[in-house]
Amino acid sequence: MHPWLHFKTITKHKLLVMHYCFRAGMYKQGLLHDLSKYAPVEFLVGCKYYQGTRSPNNAEREDIGVSTSWLHHKGRNKHHFEYWMDYSNVTHRNDPVEMPYNYVVEMFCDRVAASKIYNGSLYKETDPIDYFNAKHGQRTIHPKTSDEIEKLLKMLASEGEDATFAYIREQMKKFRIEKKKHIKLKRSLRNY
Repeated sequence: MHPWLHFKTITKHKLLVMHYCFRAGMYKQGLLHDLSKYAPVEFLVGCKYYQGTRSPNNAEREDIGVSTSWLHHKGRNKHHFEYWMDYSNVTHRNDPVEMPYNYVVEMFCDRVAASKIYNGSLYKETDPIDYFNAKHGQRTIHPKTSDEIEKLLKMLASEGEDATFAYIREQMKKFRIEKKKHIKLKRSLRNY
């Protein structure tokens, strides 16, 4: 058991994601990011399987065949594409649905922070896209969501953090405008 080391790792990760979310103008999401990691069902697994260089969820999976921590985590954190699965009336199975842009951005922030935490001083801005590409074909993600996260990760690799976050802030402005229009339309239809 490594409770102190696990606590330090998840807190360092959370603070880094919060920093990135703040850079993207997403203050509430930054503050609330990954709070479920402190719940006993996730925290105790993290303590037991802590390694410091990769997610304890992978070690739990290797040990017992399933990650109870991950099952809890993905069902409570909208920045994971695995959260965005729903039953389709067309295919009659669970299929991925498109993630709202603000959660794609939080997923981006999460990916960059995880790469920095696990790779430490060896981190390169190509690490997040390399990780994404290594898992290509192994994930069930909506094509538009996949394209958008890939676009941000490639931009990070080629143009750096400052340019990527400048782009994200512009896209977030557009997202918020569209979201307000959508809410306004829903209200007017309800009152109709």
